[in-house]
Amino acid sequence: MKNYKLILLSLYCLCYSSPTLADVGDKPWRLNNVLKLPEVFSLSGHHRIRFENVDEQYRGNLNGGDQALVFRTVVMAKLNFKQIKFAAEMLDSRAELADSGTPLNGSVVNPLELLQAYIEVPMDNLLGQGSKSIIRGGRITMDVGSRRLVARNRFRNTINGFTGIDWQWQGADKQKFRFFYTLPVQRLFSGSALDNEARFDKEHEQVRFWGVYYSPAKLVWGDELEFYFLGLNEEDVTGVLSTRDRDLYTPGFRLYREPKKNQFDYQVESIFQFGESRSSTTSTIELDHFAYFHHVEIGYSFDTRWSPRLIIQYDYASGDDDPGDSENNRFDTLYGARRFDFGPTSIYGPFARANLSTPAVRLQLKPASNVTSFLALRGYWLASDNDAWTTARITNVAGQSDNYIGTQIEARVRWEVVPENIRVEVGAAHLFAGDVMDGAGKSDATYLYSQAVFWF
Repeated sequence: MKNYKLILLSLYCLCYSSPTLADVGDKPWRLNNVLKLPEVFSLSGHHRIRFENVDEQYRGNLNGGDQALVFRTVVMAKLNFKQIKFAAEMLDSRAELADSGTPLNGSVVNPLELLQAYIEVPMDNLLGQGSKSIIRGGRITMDVGSRRLVARNRFRNTINGFTGIDWQWQGADKQKFRFFYTLPVQRLFSGSALDNEARFDKEHEQVRFWGVYYSPAKLVWGDELEFYFLGLNEEDVTGVLSTRDRDLYTPGFRLYREPKKNQFDYQVESIFQFGESRSSTTSTIELDHFAYFHHVEIGYSFDTRWSPRLIIQYDYASGDDDPGDSENNRFDTLYGARRFDFGPTSIYGPFARANLSTPAVRLQLKPASNVTSFLALRGYWLASDNDAWTTARITNVAGQSDNYIGTQIEARVRWEVVPENIRVEVGAAHLFAGDVMDGAGKSDATYLYSQAVFWF
């Protein structure tokens, strides 16, 4: 198994350099076409290889730099009949060359796993002439709304999975409704992460995640609005899974305008969270849970060379005001993605939607038709002086230091070498240490990565 990645990479290079593939025209190369499979059957996927390095460790319980070479291979097979569809997707997420202290876990490693296996049934004209809807049942992945609470992970090496049902409906006037009821999948592997030994993931009846989502037809002035209500009910699974016994209910809304040249765009998302939770998986004390998250941004797209788009953003995720009382005020981002807001994750990922107050400015550029880039500057403060910097596991006991964590500058360049077939990407993030980092004995941290993705 050690050499399978090099073999796969060599096959890609061979395929994309062959004269036969050079003659396919503007359409992307697909394995499905080469194999000349029946129309009802399709086979597709991608392989990604990424090297990443962190020169200093910001986490409170670790020291030194980290590195890892990570691989992700996804293969999707579909049987598509007129009235029903069967789909199965395999995921293989692995890591190599990591230092002994590199934080590798189920967010990086998940070897040879059945990511999706579902039946999909289309139901046209249900609840309205001209409407379209589908219902999926089985093991699935999901993107919901802004992806801040429910997401199919893109940058992260592993992907959130769920087992259950997902019904999506769209009316003739483009209003949308969605309902899902699932058991989240627990990602597992055998031995240490670097052993890359497969172990089948599991879901447990004691952990249930469900939600409803509604988006009316476009508003009179053309903007988009969506509402949602999510529920997470979890209990410990004796001898198998320790949880924080969360009973969380999360209503929210998002109002936004899509970017267009020579126009302002914006996005406002406001989320509240209530219920009960525990402070950790080892605690037995039930706390009243009330927390909130707000995201505000405004952007402008210039109709000029390189198509610049300037964005000003602000995020606020509540923290626990008093760790000694009977309440938990720390926001829980559930199964959301965070890379698009707070920078690279994987072995880096210093920030999540918990106990943060963070303004940002971002500049997006398109130097060529197949090249995109951005530069972002973001400052980070603790929303509550008495709560922890959660991802770093640094506790600011009783506000011992000022609440300024630090400032991060980030850059990324993405080159579509062969559109929809080969993409190369490089990125960097540098975290300048603030008072909270200084107080924990931490210095600046720099993260660098380069990756290539091959679709087939």
